[in-house]
Amino acid sequence: MTFDSGPVLQRSTGLTQFILAPNPGPMSLDGTNSYILGAPGQAAAVVVDPGPEDEAHLAALAGVGPVELILVTHRHADHTAGSARLHELTGAPVRALDPRHCHGGGEPLARGEIIRAAGLEISVVATPGHTSDSVCFHLPADGQAGSVLTGDTILGRGTTVLDYPDGTLGDYLASLGRLEALGPATVLPAHGPLLPSLAAAARDYRTHREDRLAQIRAALERLGRDATVDEVADAVYAGVGPSVRRAAELSVAAQLSYLRGGEGQAAPAGR
Repeated sequence: MTFDSGPVLQRSTGLTQFILAPNPGPMSLDGTNSYILGAPGQAAAVVVDPGPEDEAHLAALAGVGPVELILVTHRHADHTAGSARLHELTGAPVRALDPRHCHGGGEPLARGEIIRAAGLEISVVATPGHTSDSVCFHLPADGQAGSVLTGDTILGRGTTVLDYPDGTLGDYLASLGRLEALGPATVLPAHGPLLPSLAAAARDYRTHREDRLAQIRAALERLGRDATVDEVADAVYAGVGPSVRRAAELSVAAQLSYLRGGEGQAAPAGR
């Protein structure tokens, strides 16, 4: 599929479909996966992460049927920019953890809340770390092991950025543990392809973070304990291009804060 062909509705799981938004880039990968949720035989739908304010994309989302509710996983514009416009097109309220991204009378999401809409039960899982307001949406009835819409907390390809200081490594590691406990659910990321097991993906992400922390420790041994973010990024992320350099610096800042006890705790042994 190319964006020149226009929005294309694709089946992802038994209870979900998605339309890929036309916003590819170094951070958004192929673009934002805007998901449409609904039980079989239900006309109503829930849209998750409307994506950019692109009229053709939003019109395609509005056209999937009566949209009952719009949800967003976190505050970044590649997820929320089209939310207000999709509310205008559908009349559906927009709900997010951050009240600033709620529209049309939508109430802020509550951690642990169970939403009943479009014939589904959708559990709100608090997963701060990428951002402080990040949440995932668990569909326990979606296939044998269920599915989880992970936003940017777990991507379909590569690893996510911690938007420090709003996002912190301590929060992120705790969120990975929370997701791993949900078992082998299908991963429905906001960017990139589906993954077959949430538990496996969460473990892989934790291993990656532990490896990076080991690299940061080694760099500090060479550079000195008071080395700057730029100096450590030069040592640990030497091969990254300019388009993702800022993301590398944010990750380094989050890891240094964690190691230096800036989150109110020292790093656990082995991490």
